[in-house]
Amino acid sequence: MKQLISPSVLSCDFANIQRDVEMINQSNADWFHIDVMDGVFVPNISFGFPVLEAIKKHAIKPMDVHLMIQNPDMYIEQFKKSGADILTVHYEVCTHLHRTIQKIKECGMMAAVALNPHTPVSLLEDVITDLDMVLIMSVNPGYGGQKFIDHAVEKVRQTKKMITEKGLKTLIEVDGGVNDITGKLLIDAGADVLVAGSYVFNSENPSSRIDLLKSL
Repeated sequence: MKQLISPSVLSCDFANIQRDVEMINQSNADWFHIDVMDGVFVPNISFGFPVLEAIKKHAIKPMDVHLMIQNPDMYIEQFKKSGADILTVHYEVCTHLHRTIQKIKECGMMAAVALNPHTPVSLLEDVITDLDMVLIMSVNPGYGGQKFIDHAVEKVRQTKKMITEKGLKTLIEVDGGVNDITGKLLIDAGADVLVAGSYVFNSENPSSRIDLLKSL
C-alpha cells in the first residue's frame, strides 16, 4: 500500500482556513489531520467542536482527529457528530483503554491509540488486535515545528513487528517533525501514514510538498 499523507491543519493559516482546506481537498493528500488540545494534557489549546464542524463542511476527505486531552471518553460521541472519521486517543490518559476503543468503534469511527515518545510500544500488546491504527509521536505533543525524535523510527519497527506477528492490518501513523528525509526513514521502517504540518504549510507550494511525501 502506498503511504497515506495526512496534513496537519494545526499548521495552516487560521485566517484562511477554508483556503487551506480546499488546497488539501485538491491535493494528493489522503486525510485531514486535526489536533485537539485542552491545555491540560498538553501545554497548548487548539480546535474545539465549532472549528471541526466548519472544516467538515468543506472537507471531502476523511477527518483524522487526534485528541490530546484528558477524559476523552466524555466527548467521543460529540467528535463523531462534529465529523471525525478516525479518532485517536492517548494511551497515557485512558484508564480503561479497551472500553474507550470499543466506544469509538461503536460510534462508527476508526479507533487509534497514540503513544508519547517515552511510552513503550510493548504496552499496546493487549489492545493491538482491537486497533485500526497506532500513532507514534515523534515529538512531544503540544506544538508544531519541533525537532524529530530519532528513536521514533525504531518504535515504528517494533510496532510493525508486533502487527506482522499477529497477522493484523493495523495502520501505523507518525506525527511530528516529518519531512522528506525523516518520512523516508519512517516508511522504510513500516509507517503507513505520515502526518506533516510545518513541512507542508510553511512552504511556498504546500501541494508539491504533499506530492513529495506521497512519492517517497
